[in-house]
Order: sequence, then C-alpha cells, then structure tokens
Amino acid sequence: MLKSASHALVLRGVLALIVGIIALAWPGVTILALVVLFAVYAFMDAGFEGMHAFGSGRAGPVIGHLLLALVDIAGGVAALVWPAPTALVLTLVVGAWAFAGGCLGVFAAFGRGESTGTRALFILTGLVWIVFGAVLFGRPDIGAVSLALIFGFFNVFSGITLVTRGIEVRRIGKTLPAVMPEAA
Repeated sequence: MLKSASHALVLRGVLALIVGIIALAWPGVTILALVVLFAVYAFMDAGFEGMHAFGSGRAGPVIGHLLLALVDIAGGVAALVWPAPTALVLTLVVGAWAFAGGCLGVFAAFGRGESTGTRALFILTGLVWIVFGAVLFGRPDIGAVSLALIFGFFNVFSGITLVTRGIEVRRIGKTLPAVMPEAA
C-alpha cells in the first residue's frame, strides 16, 4: 500500500511541477486557460439550469431557470469571444473577493473571546488580503498576470512538497517490513 501511495504522491508532484512551470513560463496561456475554464463552467451550469427548468412542475421556475441558462450561455460565449475583457473581469472579481474577505477578517479580530495572538493573526491576514484586493483593483492588467504567476509558484512549491513526501513514504515503506512482524 505504501508503494502505491508513494507513486501517487510523486506523480501528483511531477504534474504540479509541470503545471507550475508552464504557468510561470507562459502566464498569458494560464490566464487564457482560466477564461476557457470559466466558459466551460458557464456552459455546464447552463445545462444544469436547463435540467432544473424541465424538472419543475410550475411555469414560474421554468422561465427563471431557462433565463439563467441563457445568461450562462451568453457568459460562456462572451468569455470565448472576448477573452481579454473576461480575464479583466475575473481579476476584478478576485480583487473584490480578496478585499471583502480581508475586511471581514479584520472585523473578525474584534470578536468576543479572541486571544491577542489570534486577533493579531486575523488583522495581519485581513490587511494582506485588503492590500492584495486593492492591488488587483488598481492594476487589473498586471493583476491577471500576477495571479497566473502566483498560481505557478504555488504549483511548483506544491510539486516539490509532494515529490518529497512521496520519496519519504517510499523510504519509510522500505524500512517497515524489517520493523513490523509479518501477519500470519
């Protein structure tokens, strides 16, 4: 069992390294892939909304689900026809999410019963998120590239960690039979 776990960890690590290197080498391709992924999601959601529409017994929900399906289709087509504006909008959405999350983190620091260390951690993390959101709003064109690069660095780091874990699991697995008695 440990041998298969080590193989899985090493394989996942190598795949993460490849994705990370591609993201770092070609951030524009990574941004385009994100836009295409968004379009695929929009088309899939349109299909689910269509299924909901025809699964409902009343006219009101049918019309609402069909309208949502049409909006999803329009969003998917727009993403594929105009990838640059879509990347810009996605970057602004991530910026808004980061800014709002940061504000909530700072407010959470002042909850009842929080220790000083927890409070400081909430404030620090919240401020980092707020700054990150503000940077994405201030320069969304650079923000999209930055997101691709951060994604690349994250995958390279994760890949190294997974490969290291896989090698460690393999090493431990080789020493286990000598330590553990054989089952009868």
